[in-house]
Amino acid sequence: MSGFKKFLFRGNLVDLAVAFVVGAAFAGLVKDFANSFINPLIALIGGKPDYTRLAVTIDGTKFPYGIFVTSAVTFAITAVIVYFLVVLPTSKLIERMDRGKEATERECPQCLSDIPVKALRCRFCTSEVTPAAEMPR
Repeated sequence: MSGFKKFLFRGNLVDLAVAFVVGAAFAGLVKDFANSFINPLIALIGGKPDYTRLAVTIDGTKFPYGIFVTSAVTFAITAVIVYFLVVLPTSKLIERMDRGKEATERECPQCLSDIPVKALRCRFCTSEVTPAAEMPR
């Protein structure tokens, strides 16, 4: 039983649970934003993207491919919203915050693994590396 308790209260499991809850809330936020602003804007320009009635019947069996097409359009709209309103601004903010920071790691010239800047030997392939002060720029 103690192993199970240890498993439940490990940091990464709690982090995953929190990320799941925040992600679900964020998904609702993006969906509502798309329904409130983006979809009406698209409907204003070119009509509402609703293809759910599209279907093809083959040998008496109906294939409602319009449901998939509508979901694909919604997915594309959502992906564009998330990229331009979340990913891009966040990347720019992180880039600005990291400008003044000094590098703490560098690449090993032999195995291309990240090693500390002051390392004299790679911890992965054990090859000797040039000290950081002597590295050409």
